[in-house]
Amino acid sequence: MQDKRQFYINGAWVAPKAGTDLDVIDPSTEEVCAVISLGGQADTDAAVAAAKAALPGWMHSDPALRLAAVERILALYQDHADALAQAMSLEMGAPMDLARGSQYGAGEFHIRNFIRAFEQVEFNAPLGDHAPDTRIIREAVGVCALITPWNWPMNQITLKVIPALLAGCTMVLKPSEIAPLSAHVWAEIMDKADLPPGVFNMVNGDGPGVGSQLSGHRDVDMVSFTGSTRAGIAISKNAADTLKRVHLELGGKGANIIFADADDKAVKRGVQHCFQNTGQSCNAPTRMLVERSFYEQAVEQAAEVAQATQVGPASQSGRHIGPLVSAAQYDKVQALIETGISEGARLVAGGLGRPEGINRGYFVRPTVFADVTPDMTIAREEIFGPVLSIMPFDTEDQAIAIANDTPYGLTNYVQSQDGARCNRMARQLRAGMVEMNGKSRGAGAPFGGMKQSGNGREGGIWGIEDFLEIKAVAGWDMSAE
Repeated sequence: MQDKRQFYINGAWVAPKAGTDLDVIDPSTEEVCAVISLGGQADTDAAVAAAKAALPGWMHSDPALRLAAVERILALYQDHADALAQAMSLEMGAPMDLARGSQYGAGEFHIRNFIRAFEQVEFNAPLGDHAPDTRIIREAVGVCALITPWNWPMNQITLKVIPALLAGCTMVLKPSEIAPLSAHVWAEIMDKADLPPGVFNMVNGDGPGVGSQLSGHRDVDMVSFTGSTRAGIAISKNAADTLKRVHLELGGKGANIIFADADDKAVKRGVQHCFQNTGQSCNAPTRMLVERSFYEQAVEQAAEVAQATQVGPASQSGRHIGPLVSAAQYDKVQALIETGISEGARLVAGGLGRPEGINRGYFVRPTVFADVTPDMTIAREEIFGPVLSIMPFDTEDQAIAIANDTPYGLTNYVQSQDGARCNRMARQLRAGMVEMNGKSRGAGAPFGGMKQSGNGREGGIWGIEDFLEIKAVAGWDMSAE
């Protein structure tokens, strides 16, 4: 069992000043695999104080120095590839091939993209030819609290830590207490990257504890949070008294709109995307809207894909899906599957309980419901498991209305070989991202949503700008340049 009862504060590994121990559970076996300490107020205060002390030097440092630090982090990240993959597989149940590929790869992808995007940031530039002595200065927001989830650990840590560093911010990272092991590897990377003490700090804790202490802390200038909409609302309320900036990446209930003229892999692609990472992705296409003339055929195809989806332990290689992250998540998904059945949706694959032959671990059966109506619970709530809801539509306008009839607005998907129709749909869908015909967003494209899916954008130049303040200076002495 791994002992991770240390925090990283002011450039050193330290024992907690207060708090309690917490077992970390391997979701494939339901056994304890590590122990961490949850910090208390004294630990939070120490980390914030270290970040505050380091802020003046780091925010006014040469941007080239900050870029060089991130380039060192990238090299160290690559050196720790196996340790990061092993940690993510163990802590949150990502199958090893997924952990070594998409889970590890997301972090490297983002670091590289931020390095590229950094060239576009103008920290000091004239307002325009009409006012050369009015300067627009971009400077760090300040001390940032970075609160990250368990489902894509390195994806979210790199999307917050790297742009904050490049912007000149100092920070306190609070990773998920459910999946904290990869964050400890990340802190080891940061320790080796030769940053000034206090620029990066990490304290383990839960939301009601360290999370609330950070979001309400008077010396924290910004909170960047990824997680549930419920927690995002609580953080916003707690941060309101200090009027700090709050960036939120929250839940989603993505609609995947499939027209009858879609390519022949559209349904399979949609089901596999929904089930990726065992359905534990905020941008998963969990509502499949199918044109009625193709509907029954699509339902049959989706059921076949679900039935062919293998489920197995995270430690095994292969293209199977792993367990859900925790007992609480397992219970939630089981309850929602039962609700789908009781509300009259047609179960065409999967259902309640563990897959056949599995009697331990938080494994669920890949599940597909047909004949779902927009008012059903499974069509409205974010399930965060391998559960797909299929519903028919008759017209383009009806598809748009159904897709937009949700409090969320993160990612929607369109499948059609009619380019003009795809473009029309993209303009009318109320979501921060739209992906069409299996095309992924380009490197450096912004990630984020609208409505109850949050605010702000992560990735590329937009991700760096979220950690910058804008200062207008009049009467700049041009002769001093």
